[in-house]
Amino acid sequence: MTFLSLGLYLLLMLAIGVYGYRTASADLADYMLGGRRLHPAVGALSAGASDMSGWMLMGLPGAVFVSGLSAAWIAVGLCIGAYLNYLLVAPRLRIYTAQANDALTLPDFFAQRFDGGTRTLRVVASVIIVIFFTLYTSSGMVAGGRLFETAFATSYSTGLAITASVVVLYTLIGGFLAVSLTDFVQGTIMFCALLLVPIAALIALGGPAELTATLANTEPARSSLMGALTGIGLLSALAWGLGYFGQPHIIVRFMAIRSAADMPVARRIGMGWMLVTVIGAVATGLIGYAWHQARGGGPLEPETIFIVLAQVLFHPLIAGFLLAAILAAIMSTISSQLLVSSSSLTEDFYRAFLRRGASDRELVRVGRSSVLLVAGAASLLALDPDATILSLVSNAWAGFGAAFGPLVLLTLYWERLTRGGALAGMLTGAGTVLFCVYIPVLDGGRTLSDELYEIVPGFLLALIASLAVSLAQPAPAAAVRERHREVRAATRAIGAL
Repeated sequence: MTFLSLGLYLLLMLAIGVYGYRTASADLADYMLGGRRLHPAVGALSAGASDMSGWMLMGLPGAVFVSGLSAAWIAVGLCIGAYLNYLLVAPRLRIYTAQANDALTLPDFFAQRFDGGTRTLRVVASVIIVIFFTLYTSSGMVAGGRLFETAFATSYSTGLAITASVVVLYTLIGGFLAVSLTDFVQGTIMFCALLLVPIAALIALGGPAELTATLANTEPARSSLMGALTGIGLLSALAWGLGYFGQPHIIVRFMAIRSAADMPVARRIGMGWMLVTVIGAVATGLIGYAWHQARGGGPLEPETIFIVLAQVLFHPLIAGFLLAAILAAIMSTISSQLLVSSSSLTEDFYRAFLRRGASDRELVRVGRSSVLLVAGAASLLALDPDATILSLVSNAWAGFGAAFGPLVLLTLYWERLTRGGALAGMLTGAGTVLFCVYIPVLDGGRTLSDELYEIVPGFLLALIASLAVSLAQPAPAAAVRERHREVRAATRAIGAL
């Protein structure tokens, strides 16, 4: 029964892929951005689902299971960052990318921002996207393989093959529209699951009074928002929110929404979804810990608490639906990363350097081939679930946030930004994150990231580098500054920042 529910979910994803193929994959703009006709509700849930991945249903509940409510500060930082992303980036990016020669990718936008820009800027941004997203995608496929292995007693390789095959198929044939529509369905499933599981667990535990009593009798610090958290630990947790400004697979949704005037609606839907699901994930970890202790404790992998509660507390048919929520979270992120990587390979390499006059039909074919290429590379990496390369993937959020976050904000809000400043900031941000993660400069062979989340120095130094180099160079051309003012005026005209 459980596997039947999951099978129906997978068939639904493939059906949406076929719909996307029949509806919006005729030209490159359709395939990569859905023709910029995305409904704000679809865009908002698509951004949320592609953002959270398995972290929402496994990572965050597992962290709260281990550390208590103090682990929730990461979620607080993410909520703040997501809100500011909708407020500061979404409306202006939608307007600016359309005016900048209808830029379809983030590297294309960076280049068009400077009237066609330098090839160096475009290439560096594309390389960062393709490499990091190939590794990031590999991590998602590992999670899918582990889900099937844990929940359905299949082999890891079988679970990996199922996950990769389905997500590649609907991304390959349906493009951006299929990815966004499947994300909408997946976001809805995640929303329902994170309401049902903690409520059922609380009822099974005996209610709020029993929850309070169980936590008080085990580890009272678990119910404290600070617990053993230090000031630097709190800063590191909240700093996760900085990463939102530079995540290509999230902000590309803003570029695709049908109008900048729809952004307030998208913001309300997106933030409402995020608040409910984050609270549900935290509650799952906290209530799950009390539920586990009330039944004698014992060995349990913290990140599987959602799976355990779903299988124990629900009928197998419903449990299959709940486990599909985990697969939905994993697939939504994989598909988004595949499409962004494919778009960058097609638009920023193939058309920019190899075939400037390529037709839309040819470019769509190249885009689909690129999906297969990136998925194949990610699958090969995922064959070894313990590969050391996955340690790099865990820092991809910081890498994108530091490399692209300051650049996105300055590109949208500071007309004095130069090409050199943009390139300096991007390289500084990525380089700082890698230095903090991999260079042991502290006692005992520890790295700076052992003390402070690497996005903090990465983001700040990238911002400083962009400002310093831009001020040391001549101002951009008058046409560039004039376009910037036009975007600012257009954004104000719709009542957004």
